[in-house]
Amino acid sequence: MSLLSALSLICGLLLHVSFSTSNSYPSIPRQTISYQNKLKTFREDGIFNYSTMLIREDLGMLVLGAREAIFALDLNDISVEKTAVYWRVTEEKQSECMQKGKQAEVECRNYIRTLHNVNKTTMYVCGTNAFSPTCDYMTFVDGQLRLKGKQEEGKGKCPFDPFQRYSSLMVESDLYSATSMNFLGSEPVVLRSSYLPLRTETNSNWLSEPSFVHMELVGESFKSQDGDDDKIYLFFSENAKEYDFYSKVVVSRVARVCKGDMGGQRALLRKWTSFLKARLDCSLSEASLPPIVQDVFLLKNDDWRKSVFYAVFTPPSSLSQTSLVCAYSVSAIRDIFNEGKFKTSVVLETSHTKWVMHAGEVPVPRPGACIDNVARNMGMNSSQDLPDKTLQFIRDHQLMDEAVQPMTAGPLLVVKGPLLTRIVVDCIMALDGQNYSVMFVGTENGYVNKAVNYGGEMFIIEEIQLYEEPVPISTLRLSESKGQIYAGSEFGAVQMPVSNCSRHATCVDCVLARDPYCAWDLATKQCSSVTGVSNTALQSLKEGDSTQCPQPDPVMAVNLVLVPGNNIQLLCQAHSNLAQMHWRHSGQTLCPNDKYYIYNWGLLIVGASTSDAGLYICDSVEQTAGRIYSRTVTAYQLQLSSVGRTTTPSNGFTKLFDSYGTNTTKTSSISNQDGGDLLAESQSNRVTGFEVAVILLSLMCFSLITVVIWTWSKGHLRCLKLAQSTSQSQVERQSVEYMHIQNRTSEKRRHGPQSVRPLNANNNHSAVDFKGNGGQLSTQMPNISTLDGLGYINDESEI
Repeated sequence: MSLLSALSLICGLLLHVSFSTSNSYPSIPRQTISYQNKLKTFREDGIFNYSTMLIREDLGMLVLGAREAIFALDLNDISVEKTAVYWRVTEEKQSECMQKGKQAEVECRNYIRTLHNVNKTTMYVCGTNAFSPTCDYMTFVDGQLRLKGKQEEGKGKCPFDPFQRYSSLMVESDLYSATSMNFLGSEPVVLRSSYLPLRTETNSNWLSEPSFVHMELVGESFKSQDGDDDKIYLFFSENAKEYDFYSKVVVSRVARVCKGDMGGQRALLRKWTSFLKARLDCSLSEASLPPIVQDVFLLKNDDWRKSVFYAVFTPPSSLSQTSLVCAYSVSAIRDIFNEGKFKTSVVLETSHTKWVMHAGEVPVPRPGACIDNVARNMGMNSSQDLPDKTLQFIRDHQLMDEAVQPMTAGPLLVVKGPLLTRIVVDCIMALDGQNYSVMFVGTENGYVNKAVNYGGEMFIIEEIQLYEEPVPISTLRLSESKGQIYAGSEFGAVQMPVSNCSRHATCVDCVLARDPYCAWDLATKQCSSVTGVSNTALQSLKEGDSTQCPQPDPVMAVNLVLVPGNNIQLLCQAHSNLAQMHWRHSGQTLCPNDKYYIYNWGLLIVGASTSDAGLYICDSVEQTAGRIYSRTVTAYQLQLSSVGRTTTPSNGFTKLFDSYGTNTTKTSSISNQDGGDLLAESQSNRVTGFEVAVILLSLMCFSLITVVIWTWSKGHLRCLKLAQSTSQSQVERQSVEYMHIQNRTSEKRRHGPQSVRPLNANNNHSAVDFKGNGGQLSTQMPNISTLDGLGYINDESEI
């Protein structure tokens, strides 16, 4: 094999690996939408911890609970406050709290943790009340919120500690809650507050230092042929009793109880007879410690068997920054509880307890089962009729042997970087008539990721920065009727629409966004919501095929003056986080070396010479759903100065005027006629074996081998070239060449949102001085630091 063929084969393989990894874990958002103050927000000076939300669609109102305050906000615009009520702790309560060792201005305040709807005018509200949880009823009459003042004991209904995880649910007039019953937080309980209250046993086998996450009602009695009961599902994490390790291992659980449970008659009196729990499995590797569930959302279906739980998981150790999202079928969870094997503990000769699958007899009726037709046919119409043998078994065997597996082989979504915190899921019908589940996932630094699964491919459409400063999103709610997402944090609430199609200015951008809410309307030439587009709208979600889009306008080249000896920076911004920049000079691919530094935001030419004059073209190359798209972002024509030349400035850098300057002229559009032609928008083409074989034919020098090896060892594929095959029956097209550089998204995720540069829809293509952007370049290109005396000329008259 010749050296030329070997080079082409190596570069072709590297190109395939680079593009194939773009769709592998972890997922990368296609677009990053930086903070914009156009979003509707709410906060009040002196009020913090906006962490409890209740959506009242019937009243067009968002009820927002914070520290010592409850606000009623307009559901269409939360910046509009309708009314508010304040619930502050008394000096006596605060003093008692301080005497117990708590901080007066932090813990010894009243944090609103519970908000539930009772009827059209009444809500149920609970607060921590300086480590003395208290509940009350609140009315909304004549446009005003009012506390009734009939305060009642909140122990077991609301946590003592304002920062302790807890969950509750109102079902008809009964409150189901999962929290701690004492000041120290050492007595966990799952409680139903009703005319017949029920709770869990005070036993570590039932609950072992749990952290409660979410509760949800599933109406399994609806059209049930078995006469089954509705279920309340609880998600939490706890110390695993079943694992035989020296140290504690925390695992994620799902538990359930029956709505009609009335406790036992003798055994388990006023205790749950239907409490069962199972481990939730969601991991990338069995060798690693199990991730911890942080939030859950139930995407409901008219047929409850098709409803799906979506859960967010984070690593148990701060050493990892990988978050996961898994989906679980309600029917699969039900099957494990109804038909699965139980775990049991056995004591070995060493007095050591080991947990194994129970292989003995299981009583009838089945322990933990709700009262159904089978039990009724045996003369048992309530849990109080269950035999002691069944009750004694469930008292000692709450844990199922089998773990609940996700619907897919592994996690739906894997995100590397700031940890995920909260999730909501919306269902939207696209133009193809299919329903798509769109996930909105909050992060610990104030972003929301919008993601959807297309036939096994997890695609993050965009990440939106909701807060100017990095702050964890503690609450996330969805209003399907309004098409709005509401987020809460320590410092305020933010409202954002589920989609903003106007962000996509061109047909290609609109289609490649693969947003099920948006489509390109050929009639209006706008990217619009699918609910209001004409019959000529374009949308390609699974394929991301933009070839049906009209051809864009030709790109205009910008004339710039080149001063020999100076350093020149040409700016070019990719259309998306998934795109990679590719530079050409007079038809030749540019590769990074001591002369050219190619980085995430442009090209730096060091010590420009007369040979550096000519046409520079920057292309944005993006792969989606196996297709590769290339579009020209900008072009520069560097011309030697024709006026009297001066010596090179001592700082060695020339200030060049951009396309908006007064000394710049634009040439006519770059045509498609000769060897220097520019293809403004290439058609989508799959990489064929022939195309791979002719990659980088012009890069045969020994220095290329050194550059490829050096960059590949650091995970950066700087420069790869793909020549497209030519057909006599088609219009002659120029070859598309690919440049692979360090992904700027990975840099942004490591350093947090403050290092994120906003995407500019206008693509600020200009040539500017290196010094003005030197701080960022030095982090991208360490070798730049060896350059001395970089500066710029402020006025062209100095040239």
